[in-house]
Amino acid sequence: MSAPASEENPWPVRTVARKIAEWVDRLGAVWVEGQLAQVNARSSTAFLTLRDPAADVSLQLIAPAALVRESGGAVAEGSRVIVHGKPSFYLGRGTLNLRVDRIRAVGLGELLARIERLRRLLAAEGLFDPALKRRPPLLPRTIGLVTGRDSAAEHDVVTNATLRWPAVRFRIENVAVQGGLAVEQIVGALQVLDRDPDVQVIVLARGGGSVEDLLPFSDETLCRAVAACRTPVVSAIGHEPDTPLVDHVADVRCSTPTEAGRSLVPDLAEETARISGLRDRARRALHGWVDREQRRLADLRSRPALADPLRLVAARVDEIADARAAAHRAMLRRLDRSAAELGHLGARLTALGPSATLARGYAIVQLPGAGDGVPPLLRSVADAPAGAALRIRVADGAVAATVTGTETGAETGAETGAETDLDPDPDPDPEDTP
Repeated sequence: MSAPASEENPWPVRTVARKIAEWVDRLGAVWVEGQLAQVNARSSTAFLTLRDPAADVSLQLIAPAALVRESGGAVAEGSRVIVHGKPSFYLGRGTLNLRVDRIRAVGLGELLARIERLRRLLAAEGLFDPALKRRPPLLPRTIGLVTGRDSAAEHDVVTNATLRWPAVRFRIENVAVQGGLAVEQIVGALQVLDRDPDVQVIVLARGGGSVEDLLPFSDETLCRAVAACRTPVVSAIGHEPDTPLVDHVADVRCSTPTEAGRSLVPDLAEETARISGLRDRARRALHGWVDREQRRLADLRSRPALADPLRLVAARVDEIADARAAAHRAMLRRLDRSAAELGHLGARLTALGPSATLARGYAIVQLPGAGDGVPPLLRSVADAPAGAALRIRVADGAVAATVTGTETGAETGAETGAETDLDPDPDPDPEDTP
């Protein structure tokens, strides 16, 4: 037994390899499932490469060539198989192999059962949820296409899309669509197209085939890659009856590549006809609106207020003229009444004034005035002693007199006393002053 390895006492390579081989030899036989990526059957020994469909992991197989030949077409590149073998470590090259003594192909029923289990798993995780589906743009700038090189699916998608919209642009990524390398290449192409900002929709296209041929499109790794894409993905795999799991994960499912080519872009002839129809509808709507507005304007213009707008003004002019005439007549009547009232007042004033009294034969006796003032009236005989100068005013003038004597008596007072209460003329004629 070798001493433990250390920095001072390291093991040689042969010792390490032998210990690994001894440890591997202690492993028992195992059953392994995978996909054959390479088959090389020599005269007596066959060398095969078995890869994991869901991961980038592979294992080298060594089997008798007779075992491969006896299996018929079940052992071929791309086939899903189950093998029984014992791990072994080859010292010369330091490689790990699996020495196989039994190989059998995975049956169709078993494949379908596994696909169904994976379908339920992905559905439970919500990858099939319709709420996650995204609608591709009506007219994408560039269409990303993942398909086989020079395949019928590529021709169907490109031809039908170009017939509908001649200016359509494609970015095509050619990959293996079946076999052991299909999933890895398809996932890589999806990631490349998803990073391209000009690609607005990605199409996975493949023609029809058997369940085994379409098996990569039911792979869990591919389904999760499609779900992780930020760009809408259209699945066009196989024919109408074919429904791989990627159809449920994709945003849009088309039954055939031909249908995908028709659904990616609008039809130029249909859109041109639709635009023409919309223009006709808009033209008719505009003409109808103009006609309605013209009729409405005609109705408004036919109304009396707008048909003859001066009619109202003329009617108002007549009313104003009548009002002015009525005001003029009312003013004249008012002036006439005022003139008559003024005449009556003047006559009354004349009748009540001192001039009228004098005209009836009365006289006003005034004492001599002092200065330029109005001479005071003689109101009592006591104010006119003998020899006093008097001024006697009559209707047509004034007479100067001198008192020679006085008389008293009721009769005389009755005849002359009433006049003593009259006020003198407030503005006597200067010519009447003695």
